Amino acid sequence: MAEPLLRALARLRAELLAPDALVRAVASGRRRDGEPRWRRVEVRPVELKAGRHLQLTSYDATQAHTSNHLLGDDPLAGPAAEALDALLFDEPFGNWHVETTTHTHQLRVTKKGEALLHSTQRQAPVAVELEHDRDKQRLLPEDDPVYAALGLTDAQGRVKPSRRAKLRQVEEFLRLLDATISEARSSGHLRRPTPEQPLRIVDLGCGNAYLTFAAHRFLSHVRGLPVHLVGADVKQQSADHNSSVASDLGVAEEMSFAVGTIGDVVVDPAPDVVLALHACDTATDDALARAIGWEAPVVLAAPCCHHDVAAQLRRSPTPSPYSALTRHGILRERFADTLTDALRASLVRQQGYRVDVVEFVGSEHTPRNTMLRAVRTGSPVKGGSVVKEYDELVATWQLRPRLGELLGRSPAGSAAEPAAELVVELVAEPSSGQE
Repeated sequence: MAEPLLRALARLRAELLAPDALVRAVASGRRRDGEPRWRRVEVRPVELKAGRHLQLTSYDATQAHTSNHLLGDDPLAGPAAEALDALLFDEPFGNWHVETTTHTHQLRVTKKGEALLHSTQRQAPVAVELEHDRDKQRLLPEDDPVYAALGLTDAQGRVKPSRRAKLRQVEEFLRLLDATISEARSSGHLRRPTPEQPLRIVDLGCGNAYLTFAAHRFLSHVRGLPVHLVGADVKQQSADHNSSVASDLGVAEEMSFAVGTIGDVVVDPAPDVVLALHACDTATDDALARAIGWEAPVVLAAPCCHHDVAAQLRRSPTPSPYSALTRHGILRERFADTLTDALRASLVRQQGYRVDVVEFVGSEHTPRNTMLRAVRTGSPVKGGSVVKEYDELVATWQLRPRLGELLGRSPAGSAAEPAAELVVELVAEPSSGQE
């Protein structure tokens, strides 16, 4: 039941400042009447030499900004309280997700500016982690069996030197996945999974499924969510390998792998989360189109290669006054990367999604480090500035984006021919004997 927003925020304030109670909190989204300065803010307690502090990590479009505020002898009136009050009452965040040692609280601000606050009690209390060095904390420990099964660690649970970059990539992906699912659930855009209706995830172009297995392991064993995951890839070898790994990990009943192109795969019922991680060139467009067709609440896509738009730029005359952007090959290729993902983000946004384009791992680990995060928040946009902006951009550069054609937004106004369909069943119940 809705209640006055200030009263609900005051109740959360007490939880956030309660000694030895707060585990983690995330503020995200926006209200109808305002836009917060930050895309997301994470709050957690840390123990420093000067005493217990409240750590605020604020994320803009490109990076994180961390600040620490002393809790002191009177947590409700000290520096931490002042910083928290500015965050709670001055920033128009639309959602709050607060985890304490005994409860989980979800607050969502309605269109009328009221609060819907839902609290659930944990089955068992959890401990507060106060370590300041976040880099040493992993969402999955290095000795987790999934890393050994994937060949990232040895038999003693130590990271192989040649696989450290891959492990870092997996870890940063899990952080983004965790934040995105938490935000989507707290804002009411993603349903609450149950053992009878688990969270349904599809990974399109999963390859050897490093991120797929890590996602399943984290969501099911760390977050405690019932999950059923399907991976699809064109290679039979990948399906055989991944099925074997799933069997070794004892999760074959919760994960399945199919052989087929992205355009081939049809799932029933439709997935809640669609992943497309490093699908090459227009395969990313195929994956985004499938996700939109399913009306998937959450989509995470990490593009790889952008040959299609780059080739179109080479064939078409450069509009004035942008010749300097395409005169040199390396600049033209980088511009093609940016232009491709900007068009993709615009098209997905037009389909009723809130879209962020973020860096999910440092460029020192992989040059393919861009991710499109999309959460479905409404109906497709038929007109307005976002549509006009896209049309003008495509016309200026004389482009035919693959995703635009798949969505019927090509200059000719017709969608691509549909591919043959490979039906994959995403079971509503995990086949673990719970009948």
